[in-house]
Amino acid sequence: MPTIRVSQVSEIEDGGKIVIEADGEQIGIFRIGDDFYAWKNRCPHQGGPICQGRIFNKVIEVLDADLKSRGRDYDEESTHIVCPWHGLEFDIRTGQFAGASDVKIMALDGYPTQVQDGDVYVII
Repeated sequence: MPTIRVSQVSEIEDGGKIVIEADGEQIGIFRIGDDFYAWKNRCPHQGGPICQGRIFNKVIEVLDADLKSRGRDYDEESTHIVCPWHGLEFDIRTGQFAGASDVKIMALDGYPTQVQDGDVYVII
């Protein structure tokens, strides 16, 4: 399998991304802490450019004892990307659809990444 050098680690900020073209595919590489995740730039819903979407932590609706909303909070352990076409959310670490578990949406198509000598690589 071909290994493509993406960039130096320092060129992708924590919580950031870059999109490259490799072997005729656009691939988004995301950094969360010291970890890198690579996803095909194609939403499984209707083919939207998922890697151009916004990145944010999972939104949690805060409910009181009567199940009334008391606002929102954010889960610092779960980072999502939102498809700019229809707003579907996917977990950047797993590629899994982040909505209701009974909704049958396929996961993002991913690629392995590796860091070697300060450079980020994607294996396609």
